[in-house]
Parts: sequence; structure tokens; C-alpha cells
Amino acid sequence: MRAVGATLALPTALAALWWVTSADSGNVFLPPLRDILDAFGRVWFSDVLIDDVLPSLRRLATGYGAALALGVPVGYLIGRSPLLGALVNPVLGYLRALPPPVIIPVLLVAVGIGETTKIVVIAFGALWPILLNTADGVRAVDEVALETAAVYRLPAWTRRRLVLRAASPRIFAGARQALGLAIILMVVSEMLMSTDGLGFTVVRFQRSFALPEMWSGVLLIGLLGFVLAKLFERVERHALRWHRGLTGRQEGPS
Repeated sequence: MRAVGATLALPTALAALWWVTSADSGNVFLPPLRDILDAFGRVWFSDVLIDDVLPSLRRLATGYGAALALGVPVGYLIGRSPLLGALVNPVLGYLRALPPPVIIPVLLVAVGIGETTKIVVIAFGALWPILLNTADGVRAVDEVALETAAVYRLPAWTRRRLVLRAASPRIFAGARQALGLAIILMVVSEMLMSTDGLGFTVVRFQRSFALPEMWSGVLLIGLLGFVLAKLFERVERHALRWHRGLTGRQEGPS
């Protein structure tokens, strides 16, 4: 409980400060927090939840899942093969530096406006942290452990499993970075080329000068990112229990 209290202390204090300082706001662009919360209840606890939030979550899950499904095995191959790594590193460096929104015009011409384009943008941006961290983690695996596995003639799939387990802290680090990028790209792609979703709805409110409703969408996107990050943290903590034991890290108070 103390950990939960510590996590919520600063957000609660900031929300209280926001409430007090905005209470008498006459700025149409910065409405009082009470108006934003009122709009939040009216907008998001309605059909909008199904019409806009669920499509966004579906795109996020599909794009992020595709990035994981491609990034981990390709990163493993690159990390295990110095020759392959030397061949593809220049190309990977270029693609990693390419901002994902830049490919949106290309996809609009090649694919058109649709689900595929938005999912590809999300997957493209989320792919690189996963792939590169996986490759780095695989390269850093202790060669003595691999030689020991070879001496005992462990099956190839067992050795691959050992490598991925040893590299998993780096893989999870890349997946954590990719999740934040995927949320950003989900919103950007929906703002630019969608007729539904969180990003589209925020822009629609902005264009119609429904500013409390617009701010409620911004608040919802932040809450969504926070909840997903916390869920990922719990999965990571469970999956890497063995790593904390090896490094001597202890669980925080609960």
C-alpha cells in the first residue's frame, strides 16, 4: 500500500494544484479542471468509448504485437550472426533514424487511408527499439554459458531458449520503449488519417472549439499510457524475477 501511495502522491498533488489554479480561469483555451472532468464523464462514458477508444486499442495492440513478433526473432538472428549484423547495421541505422510519421505520405499513396496504414506506422516505429535491444542483448550473452551448453550437447532449441532468457532484460527494455512510441504513433496516425479513434476525436473537438472535450481526450490518452505502462511493468517484474535475484535487487514495499 505504501508503494501505491507513493505512486499516486505526486499526481494527486498536481491535480489538486491544477484544480485550484484553474478554478477561476476565463481563458477559453485553458478551461477549469472541473469543466474538463465534467466533459470527461459526458464524452467518454458513452458510445464514444466503443466507437473511438476500442478502435485505437485494437490498432495499438496489432501494431505493437507485429513489432514484437518481427523484432525479437530478427534481432536474435542479427545478434547471433556477426556477419549478418555487419551487413544490415548501416541500413538499420538509417531506418532507425527515420521518423515514422515520414512514411505516412508514402503509405497513403501505396496503400491508401485505412487500418493497414495506421497499423504499419505503429509497427514501424515500435520495431526498432525491440529489434536493436534484442540484438544487443543476444550479443552480450556469456559465451562460456553457450560453450557449456554445447559441451553438454543440449538441443538447438534449448540453446536458443537460454540465449533469449539471458537477453530478456534488454528485450524488455526495448519493448518498454516501443510501447511509449506505439502510443504516440497511434495518436499521430489517427490525427492525420482516420475517421475514428482517440487522435481523430481530439482533433474533431479542437476544430469545433469544444475545448473542455478536447482536453478530456488529452487526459484520457495520458491515463491510457499510464495504465499500459503499469501493466507492462507488472508483466516485466514477473518475467524477470530470476534477473532480480541474480543482481541482488529486492522488491519494493507493497
